[in-house]
Amino acid sequence: MSVRLALFALLSLATTGLRAATPLNAAALLPEGARLAVVGDSITEQKQYSRFIEAYLVACAGRPDVKVFQFGWGGETAGGFAQRAINDLAVFKPTTVTLCYGMNDGGYRPFDENVGKAYSDSMRAVMTVLKEIGVPHVVVGSPGAVDTFFFKRDNFAPKSGADGYNDNLRQLGEIGRSLAGEFQQTFADVHQPMVDAMKMAKPALGENYDVCGGDGFHPNANGHLVMASAFLKALGCDGNIGEITLDMNGPAKASAGHQVLASGPGTAELESTRYPFCFQGDDKSSSGTRSIVPFIPFNQDLNRLTLKVANLPSAKAGVTWGSETKEFTKEQLGAGINLAAEFPVTPFDANFAAYLGNLGGKQQFETVLIKELVTRFRAFDGEAQADPEIAAAFETLRTKLPARQAALDTEARKALAPVKHVLKVTPL
Repeated sequence: MSVRLALFALLSLATTGLRAATPLNAAALLPEGARLAVVGDSITEQKQYSRFIEAYLVACAGRPDVKVFQFGWGGETAGGFAQRAINDLAVFKPTTVTLCYGMNDGGYRPFDENVGKAYSDSMRAVMTVLKEIGVPHVVVGSPGAVDTFFFKRDNFAPKSGADGYNDNLRQLGEIGRSLAGEFQQTFADVHQPMVDAMKMAKPALGENYDVCGGDGFHPNANGHLVMASAFLKALGCDGNIGEITLDMNGPAKASAGHQVLASGPGTAELESTRYPFCFQGDDKSSSGTRSIVPFIPFNQDLNRLTLKVANLPSAKAGVTWGSETKEFTKEQLGAGINLAAEFPVTPFDANFAAYLGNLGGKQQFETVLIKELVTRFRAFDGEAQADPEIAAAFETLRTKLPARQAALDTEARKALAPVKHVLKVTPL
């Protein structure tokens, strides 16, 4: 066993009892106290889908116990991560890892046997290393997609460059799916939802509305929301943010994460610690998340803050939430409306945006920590083995630097104060 592997094994002992106590099923991918490493190439290093995942888990899914660390590396292939995994992951000791490779592994050329074999061998090496160091849960993500308007290559005839490379990425994704099954881990299809979103969004917003980035393969916030959605569903998130019931003849009720402070017939003042996922930007720009929402099932699958109204005496009613009022039928309100989907402006928006901004700073520190220092530890293995003082210095760094990352995490979460908000139903 190598020095780094032995070190990782020792560092992982603290979480072994926790993992063994939790059944291995889809709902247990993020057990209590889970530590999630988001791993990938430059698309991961953009720190957008990784921030959306982290924000969703902590603010929306109500999992403040979960810790997240972003390990993206620009230009990397799966084989590159296999070489640094033992060394780099030891600084965080993850219980769950998401992987998103393939964009660079595909070589930006048509798929052939050599491309497939190289990717398969590299991903197998990654999965083997993760198994050896005791990571119990791995989500194998397929590569994303390239933009059908902006990705330009002339080496895919008779197909267009985008269609040709998307076919390559699709086949790499199927290899990933197979390996996930072989290693009894979870697969996240990132590729097809991005292709599907493009097919719907471009006819509505124009061919130059980029879903996979203006350079053809680095998405903006819109595409990263699609990616985050795929991983969150693979991680077992059920999408139930909360349920609030207003009774026109009695007191209001709310599910966990939402406390009724005061209520009367058709009205309630609430304080919520669980947030809906809040969208940013306008309805046409790829730089925000709002524009892609009509073309993906994010609200239906992952963002359900449901309001139900009982004993409404009229055929319609106005619902006021924050600064906005919208009309709904008695049938809609009886069945339940999704506040997160129906109200583009929410009382949670400012806090959620501040948290995303804070996460940007935290994850930027993680990038610098891994790329500029921790990865370079490997070059000093020989010196550490020969000199106990050097070994002790590295051990000190392995303790101090994660402590700084944890402090940034704590500071970032201060934006997530409980939100007070009022719901009112007015019969029409």
